[in-house]
Amino acid sequence: MIEEAWLQLQKAQCVVVKVGTSTLTHATGNLNLIQMDRLVRQLADLKNQGRRIILVTSGAIGAGMGRLGIEQRPKEIPAKQALAAIGQGILMQTYEKLFGEYGTAVAQVLLTKDDVANRNRYLNARNTLNMILQYGAVPIINENDTVTFDEIKVGDNDTLAAMVAGLVDADLLVLLSDIDGLYTEDPRKNPQAQRIALVEEITPQIEALAGEPGSKFGSGGMHTKIAAARIATNQGIHMVLTNG
Repeated sequence: MIEEAWLQLQKAQCVVVKVGTSTLTHATGNLNLIQMDRLVRQLADLKNQGRRIILVTSGAIGAGMGRLGIEQRPKEIPAKQALAAIGQGILMQTYEKLFGEYGTAVAQVLLTKDDVANRNRYLNARNTLNMILQYGAVPIINENDTVTFDEIKVGDNDTLAAMVAGLVDADLLVLLSDIDGLYTEDPRKNPQAQRIALVEEITPQIEALAGEPGSKFGSGGMHTKIAAARIATNQGIHMVLTNG
C-alpha cells in the first residue's frame, strides 16, 4: 500500500509546497539561508522536470523578529502586522536572490480569506496564479498579515496551502515542518511514539492525535496540519507531511 501511494505521488504535475517558520529560521528567528537554498534548489529542479510548483511560505514575522532582535513572538495584532511588514520584504528578497541563481523567476502573492471565499476574487486569484505558472515563474504565497484581521484571516499557512492547492487543482500538497510526520503521540514528549506512515482517512481518532502549536516563531501545530489534510483530501488532493 505504501509503495502504491508513493508511485501516485511521483506522478504529480502540479505541486504546492508549504514551508513553516521553524524550518526557515534559526532559533534566533533569523533566516536559515542554507536551509532556504536547499529548498529552493530542489523546487527549481522539480520545475526543470516540467512540473508546476507553487510555494506557500511562512516566515515573515520570524524574519522581522530576527532583523529587529526580538526574541519572543508578540501577541498584539499591530505588533505582528508591523513585524510581518518588515519581514515580508526580507523574505521575498531572499527568495528572489536564491531562485534567480537557478534561473527561475518568482512572483509574490499575498492572500486573505476573502480571496478564496468571495467567488469573483477566487476566480481572479485562480486566473492570476495560472498565468504566473504559464509564464514559467514560481508563485510565492503568504497570508497578507500586514492588513488582515480576524474576520478575513485564514489563520495559518497550513490551511492557506490547502486552499491554494484547491485553487490551482494541484495533484499534491507537501507540508514541510520540523517533525518527521504524524505520530501516535508527540515524539518530543514520548520517544516511543510511532510514526504513522499512511493515513487513508481523516477520522476522529486521527484528529485526536493533534498536539499543541509548535515553535515560538510559528503559529501552527499538528492540528492545523490535520485540518489541512482534511481540506486537501476532500478535494481529491494527496498530501505529504514531512521534515523540512
